[in-house]
Amino acid sequence: MEGNTTKKEHDGADSGKQCCSPHQRATPRRTEELKQLKNRLSRITGQLNGIGRMLEENRYCGDILVQVAAAESALQSFAYQILQEHMETCVAEEIRKGNLAVVGETVELVKKLK
Repeated sequence: MEGNTTKKEHDGADSGKQCCSPHQRATPRRTEELKQLKNRLSRITGQLNGIGRMLEENRYCGDILVQVAAAESALQSFAYQILQEHMETCVAEEIRKGNLAVVGETVELVKKLK
């Protein structure tokens, strides 16, 4: 696949994982990594469904707000995990290639997270 590059793990060892290409806009993930991300997202979905049940049960506003804050925090943490992966793969590879425009793109992504 043209435009794909190899991801380096935290220790610098080649994992065989290909980075997202700016043309392809996809990031292949290992099966275990994908499973962990999907499990985490499922827990967040469960939290949101729980908030919906709390509304249906006319639960105390303060209790609902505490759960909303917990769900927001979990989603923010999930987003930062994806951002870290993006920076360690796609951004790092583009910088190695001399494409410094990726830094501005990443800054814009970070702005959208908060």
